[in-house]
Amino acid sequence: LQLNHSGRYSCEGRVDSKVAPWALSAPVTVTVHGVPPSGMSLSAQPPGGQVALGERLVLSCTVATGTGPLYFSWHQDGSGALLGTSPCLELRQVEDNDSGQYQCRVGNGDCVAESDPLNVTVL
Repeated sequence: LQLNHSGRYSCEGRVDSKVAPWALSAPVTVTVHGVPPSGMSLSAQPPGGQVALGERLVLSCTVATGTGPLYFSWHQDGSGALLGTSPCLELRQVEDNDSGQYQCRVGNGDCVAESDPLNVTVL
């Protein structure tokens, strides 16, 4: 079942194909609601979010439940600045100012949920 299956439905039929005419039922309205995203968890590569200056860091955001399409956004230190829009955030060569708390926000058009922060330390 998808969100776009919402709409008005009716059925048509007859009891005896030789005698009775076709009859159309009264329409019913079906509304499909999305499941809000929840159960987000963040992971880091290298594990623990500790990475050497100039090295590569990949953060991944997984969602336990939620109907899509899902939209991802990455933020650092509670900032509204958008760092990325996919389930993974790659920092190819980390710098000192990449240290901090990272969060993933996931939305499905109806609601938005936020992960717990993951601490990244540039060594």
